[in-house]
Amino acid sequence: MRKILDALPIIRAIFQEEAGYYRYISGGLLAILAINLRHFLVRRSRFVTDYSTVARRVNDLSYDEFDVVIVGGGTAGCVLASRLTEDPSLRVLVIEAGGSGKQVLESRLPSAWGPALRTQYGYQLYTTPQVHANGKKKYMPRGKLLGGCKLFNIRAQYGSPSDFDEWAQVTGDQSWSWSSFNRYFRKFEKFTPDPRLSQTDASQRGTQGPVEVGYFTNMWKGCEFFIKSGINIGIPLSPDFNLAEGSIGINRVMTYVSKRRQRVSTETAYLTDAVLSRNNLKVVVHARATRILFEKVDGRIRAVGVNFTSSQGGQSFQARARKEIILSSGALHSPHLLMISGVGPADHLKGHGIQLVHDLPGVGSHLVDHPVVNIRCKERTGLTSNFLSAVGFLNTIKFVKAMVQYQLFGTGPIASNLGEAAAFFRSDDPIVFPSKDFPEKILDSTSGPESPDLEIIHAPLALEDHTNVFEPSIHAFSMYVALLRPTSVGTVRLKSASPWEDPLIDPNYCQTQHDVDVLVRGLRAALKIAQTEPLSSIVDADSKHPGLDHHLPFLSDEELVQVVRDRVETLYHPSSTCRMAPLKENGVVDSQQRVYGIQNLRICDASTFSTPVSGHPAGACIAAAEKLSDIIKLQLAS
Repeated sequence: MRKILDALPIIRAIFQEEAGYYRYISGGLLAILAINLRHFLVRRSRFVTDYSTVARRVNDLSYDEFDVVIVGGGTAGCVLASRLTEDPSLRVLVIEAGGSGKQVLESRLPSAWGPALRTQYGYQLYTTPQVHANGKKKYMPRGKLLGGCKLFNIRAQYGSPSDFDEWAQVTGDQSWSWSSFNRYFRKFEKFTPDPRLSQTDASQRGTQGPVEVGYFTNMWKGCEFFIKSGINIGIPLSPDFNLAEGSIGINRVMTYVSKRRQRVSTETAYLTDAVLSRNNLKVVVHARATRILFEKVDGRIRAVGVNFTSSQGGQSFQARARKEIILSSGALHSPHLLMISGVGPADHLKGHGIQLVHDLPGVGSHLVDHPVVNIRCKERTGLTSNFLSAVGFLNTIKFVKAMVQYQLFGTGPIASNLGEAAAFFRSDDPIVFPSKDFPEKILDSTSGPESPDLEIIHAPLALEDHTNVFEPSIHAFSMYVALLRPTSVGTVRLKSASPWEDPLIDPNYCQTQHDVDVLVRGLRAALKIAQTEPLSSIVDADSKHPGLDHHLPFLSDEELVQVVRDRVETLYHPSSTCRMAPLKENGVVDSQQRVYGIQNLRICDASTFSTPVSGHPAGACIAAAEKLSDIIKLQLAS
């Protein structure tokens, strides 16, 4: 009865503001739902907003030094903060540009990652005009709150084992190989088996870690059809995309969602009340790092502190680190902060009037992103999740029903991650792409024979422009074709020397013919799945709606190339801008994530990936932070 009473103000408010799910999530109803979910939220703030309690104003000669300063409380930063402060002798400060995600409803509801993108909880970034993608600027959001880009990265698929063997080969350090590094995935996992997925080998999952993973999200019937149709065209069923045997296959996706049907971020998993109560941990929020401070000691450059402030033109504060500064600001902001601080390609920095601290050409020089192309299909049964728009009377009724179902039982469409099933496969698979129909050879860019270069994500509704439901009156679903091992490489560069001006982001989408050819093959596979039973039974292939894609099977490869170049956009996975690789290969950090040529400075986030993982990067970021925490604690103890 209590849950029903709690749901009543939600229902009343929805009818009072029939203005769309996304406005609903970000408007006044956010407060209502937050109250009803208050048992999931923080009881009182343990975060620092009075900066003078942890740092000194710039030019103040007295300093309250920390042992470790972490810049960025994102996916990796929260892990580092929690693990390092397990040693009570280490004093740790985290500087985060956003606030806590625990009180942000969009970060907790599985289906609300879309609404979270275009809010104050994300950086509203765009690429430069993409020369090989019809000259369009592409949206590239980044998380701006504790937990970082886990705000919209919800799928727990870590890449292929051979990806990490490749990292070991690049770095010359076998501790990054799957056989060794794998233990850190198991360390962070708290896996709960699903009786409906009896083939899953729970012995290969961790069960004692802080991050809940499993299959607690809702799955639409159409996604089950997608899986069966994928099997029928030759993609094998995968019991688990994270096995030592490789990640190729099709199935529903394991997610970072708890038994309570709440999304799990590294903030909720690692920065618990007990952790935040530690005397040796301080977490500063709503503070933007503006510069890393360096000193020369015995002719060597050493990182010694970080300047930060709450706003442009506001009072600047300075935090000092005796032992380590760790950048965990992500693949776009970590190289940006390095460059405005004087570390990066010398000519580029001098061109912006920045005093050179250390010439390191690899900073920002190897941007790789997973490009994705979306196709939309009309659905016959009327059972898609398009009602999440809450536009129109019937959709509003459905939304109310779904919201009450979630409020009472934690089930139903609100508990969907909107990317419920996926297929991982290779563009040279002779079954999916028989040679008689696909005679052209494509360069193998994968890390090994069991590693995919294509992913298709199936979603129970159709979106446009990342966040908006496509014509809510039309039932449609989406398939997102993603290139997992692109050969096109871009850059992150400065627009100016100001820390407040966003960097120039150029992922260089579709620069190589390889990338275009593989994406075209991915589109062919997705269309083949849609035309195969049982999924084809719910597809209205006769639809002539100009916004839908039932005409695509009739296009030539040359015409599909134009579709790829026009539609390609981000899957939110930029990486490798501060690569872990030898210095002579434009590496920025060594295998222990130490910045070359600078003492006491490390980087731990997706920017250090030696090569992109053939999957979703959040898990690798968490595991890398677990690994680095062990390295630092061991070194500081010796």
